[in-house]
Amino acid sequence: MDGYGTFAGYIVKIQYLDDLSGLIPSNNTYGNRWNNCYWGNTQLNTLLENTEAAADGNKNIRWAARIWKNYLWFYALDSWGDIPYSEALRGETSKGGILLSKYDNQKDIYTDVLANMKTIADEMAVGGGTDKIGAGDFLFSGSVAKWQKFCNSIRLRAAMRISAVAPALAKQTIEEICGNPTKYPLIETNDDNAYFFWQGSSPYFEPWYDNKRTRDDHGLSDIFINHLLDTNDPRISAIAKPATKDDTYRGFQNGAAAQPQLNTISRIGAIYRDNPSGFTPYYKSCETFFIKAEAAMLGYNVGITAADAYDKAVRLSMASNNISNDLTDAYLAGKGKWDNTKARIWWEQWVALFKENHEAWCLYRRTGVPTTNYVSLRSIYGTTHTDQPFRLPYPQNQYLYNKAQLDLAVASQGIVDYCWGKQLWWDTRTGVK
Repeated sequence: MDGYGTFAGYIVKIQYLDDLSGLIPSNNTYGNRWNNCYWGNTQLNTLLENTEAAADGNKNIRWAARIWKNYLWFYALDSWGDIPYSEALRGETSKGGILLSKYDNQKDIYTDVLANMKTIADEMAVGGGTDKIGAGDFLFSGSVAKWQKFCNSIRLRAAMRISAVAPALAKQTIEEICGNPTKYPLIETNDDNAYFFWQGSSPYFEPWYDNKRTRDDHGLSDIFINHLLDTNDPRISAIAKPATKDDTYRGFQNGAAAQPQLNTISRIGAIYRDNPSGFTPYYKSCETFFIKAEAAMLGYNVGITAADAYDKAVRLSMASNNISNDLTDAYLAGKGKWDNTKARIWWEQWVALFKENHEAWCLYRRTGVPTTNYVSLRSIYGTTHTDQPFRLPYPQNQYLYNKAQLDLAVASQGIVDYCWGKQLWWDTRTGVK
């Protein structure tokens, strides 16, 4: 639960504070994330190879596989920056026998993956798939229409991610998608949310629930709880539990030296952590409208005003947290009232992305929101680094088995202390180190 949730400003440790591995990453931290991306793409390649001879009869499952394949590439790019891509997954002799893959530039890969996703979106718009994806689709239960919406929604997300560094491509992509909702449908209702629901029995418990079964190591951060309180946000009742000592919502500091009195700190809310068959979110419908609101602020033609898109986004987020219409109306008329600023969009998006922690970390690195975020109080780097990690550290297996190529990538990106140095290409913040 450490890592993205901490980097995004949501989650803190309240026990075993001497274990700083999640706060101070090294090449021994988060290697499983790297392995998941490359192992996952290896499996997807196998599926695509095995269905290639009968591709016309397997269009739907091949589209789903290609979408997930490119989703994993975006995830890897947003986590590490430069990665093996053009020479990756080519270790077999028949594929070139490349065992020491070079690292490609993240900008070049990003534009290529965006192009891949457009190709898939255009193919799906034509349609013609007759095969059943099947019960093994745990994300959308075999719904091709939902896979199509997910494809375009990830395109929308990626385009906004690069809007400050590739504005022409971002504008073209977003306007193309929003200008033709029939050809490029989006996730716009909570029924279409990309949620992975877990089986609910060992070893397939929802991960946050699984952690809670035997441990009580995590609470919510002071900056998150304080923001929810300061804005009178009714979602606090879903996101957090009040402290058992005094029924008060209270957060804790990131990386504090001394353990708090445990009954004084808020824990994660029931809908996010107490269900063994709960969900892991990959995309929420509210994100579509937060992106549209920001795009409208940038002058893009997205078919809706920034104010209306913002209102829709907040209402979708409130509904997904089981907040009543009356409380939602009161919030939007009060502290959550639209004020015609991108900052308002970003703060609301930060709250709404809770549990989608990797995406919230991306939002923070792109926008600087939450502005109250801070590096671990116990960071071994002291004042050398004053911000959360810019990237994940490359894994130990790359240091052991692909070191020459890795060293070139580290040098070209100006990486310092595994996670800092030069920022990712779409991270344009200044004054961070």
